[in-house]
Amino acid sequence: MKRTLLASTMVAAILGAAALGVSAIAAPTVTTSVPERADNFQLTDHTRLAHELHYFRDAKAIVMMSQINGTSVSRKAAAELEKLQAKYKAEGVLFYMLNSKDSRDAAAAEAKAQGFDIPVLVDELQLVGGSLGVQREGEVFVIDPKSGFKIAYHGPVAETAKAIDAVVAGQPVAKSRIEVKSGAAITFADRGKAAEHASISYSDEIAPILQAKCVTCHQKGGIAPFAMDSFEVVKAMAPMIRESVRSERMPPYFADPHIGTFQNDQGMTADQTKKLIHWLEAGAPRGTGRDALKEDASEAPEWPVYLGKPDVIVDLPAFDVAAKGLVEYQNMRVDNPFKEDAWLRAISIKPGDRTVLHHVVSNHVADPKLPKSKIPGGSVGSYTPGAEAQVIAKDAGAPVPGGGKLNFQMHYTTTGKAATDRTQVGFYTLKAPPKFIKRSTVIGDFGLKIPAGSARHQEVSYQTFPADAYIYTLYPHSHYRGFSVELKAVTPDGKEEMLLSLPKYDFNWQRDYDPKEPILVKKGTKLVAKWIYDNSTNNRANPDPKRDITWGEQTNEEMMYFRVNYRWADETVDNIRNDLQSQLMSSMQIGMIDDNVDGLIQETELKGMMASLKPRFKALDVDNSGALDPTEMKASGMGGRMMPARDNIDL
Repeated sequence: MKRTLLASTMVAAILGAAALGVSAIAAPTVTTSVPERADNFQLTDHTRLAHELHYFRDAKAIVMMSQINGTSVSRKAAAELEKLQAKYKAEGVLFYMLNSKDSRDAAAAEAKAQGFDIPVLVDELQLVGGSLGVQREGEVFVIDPKSGFKIAYHGPVAETAKAIDAVVAGQPVAKSRIEVKSGAAITFADRGKAAEHASISYSDEIAPILQAKCVTCHQKGGIAPFAMDSFEVVKAMAPMIRESVRSERMPPYFADPHIGTFQNDQGMTADQTKKLIHWLEAGAPRGTGRDALKEDASEAPEWPVYLGKPDVIVDLPAFDVAAKGLVEYQNMRVDNPFKEDAWLRAISIKPGDRTVLHHVVSNHVADPKLPKSKIPGGSVGSYTPGAEAQVIAKDAGAPVPGGGKLNFQMHYTTTGKAATDRTQVGFYTLKAPPKFIKRSTVIGDFGLKIPAGSARHQEVSYQTFPADAYIYTLYPHSHYRGFSVELKAVTPDGKEEMLLSLPKYDFNWQRDYDPKEPILVKKGTKLVAKWIYDNSTNNRANPDPKRDITWGEQTNEEMMYFRVNYRWADETVDNIRNDLQSQLMSSMQIGMIDDNVDGLIQETELKGMMASLKPRFKALDVDNSGALDPTEMKASGMGGRMMPARDNIDL
């Protein structure tokens, strides 16, 4: 709720209602004044990187200026803002531009053309600019994180330096509100529609959104901390729901909606988001009609409703997790329940205790006494926080050779309270062999090194596909320092296509992203993964920002990991191409180290565990080209050292 400069009598009632978790007063008819404080939000900038306001609570000040494309006013103001950034950035002041008018592509084109060094936050839904009271381009907001994100100054860029000086010094700004009269007006489509927002139907419009996007987790026995099973619960949680949606923590689905379309999309549409936020800001009125959340409330099913009870259930050995300390990875081997070769259509892993089980990795272990199976072995399921069942694509299956063992690598973390985990694995089988074989590979970098205190450290890795393939699943994984991740396809002629982008990665919600239609990858295409890591103090989950970080299995270390499930275009169960799999894996060595993706290894690219090659670099560079090609790298003998343990390859 907003406090205007003229309507101070409304403040106590609004803040009091929010403190009780209930918004008792509808929004005013027109909200065009600047609020006292900036509410939390997250927006993605023109480079596809996310920025959450409260993430930067340690900043000395946050400066944000409204901007639009193509005008002399915005361009001149941006130039002045960049001068201020050059002056104050070293003092811990952050600078942004806020575009509530143009599309992200248009904002990115303007930023490139003008050479903007300041991130442009793209406010496509106009929720942030609307809540700040933006009216035209060139309005500057100086926000003071130390005082609860108070808007210490609003006015033209010309007076901004004085405001920054005051905020950094811990002093009030002499002129905290100066009207901005020049520049083009920015139209906010939903401004002045408080009456319409107050008439949004909880029964017909809001409850269906919550049922579709929230209740799967927020139900009795679900993964969420409370059940969203009545209007009264929603009303009580209204301020928290608003903040969670505005900061894009909920729903926990983080794929950039501009890139790719996925079967398991749990994100709200733009219309759903705006409708929910406007309803909450209107006081979350009950209105008339049935309460579907209450009348349709149910408990979380034991197994996914869309799959039903598994054909085969395997109970993993119980494991006691101590209250404190580091738990080494546990490899639990059980007898393979499939005595004959089998094909899986889906796998669901049900954690015994979600609070201590971080992840499960699996693979088939062949019995050396048995004849080698005609079908390849591989993963038999995985689990990570927030994960759903793994459903194999149409006409394909996950192979499980008969006999032998199934190995489940279990990663446990302590919580301060002792616990016992009894995890189950549910297998859904195909009654007949499928047409295609589900394959998996991992794009990773076991030589990563993240400097202490680095806020946006980048690592790049890739693999080159030796034949045409169809991608089924994209799954990124890192630990607490993972900030954002992208995967793109680069064809032999240099054309690029972005396949997946998570502007903000969340360690607590890791999931498969299954394209609605399998993505064709042509022969010679590189799949390039780019991770951004935050090893700074801004990252509240960072175990130790003072330490250089290298690859490691425990969560206080770090991983660069991107699993891709796919099938070879010309491989069927009757024409198995293990040779293609070997060729793909051989491209891993160069791809892990080659940060500039030129197919060669420069000496500067040798870091982490690969830095040991530096003393031998000149000797290995037999053609004196200044770089190592694949043949020269193969001669280094480092290939085996770079490969992960087999248990880790197919998360």
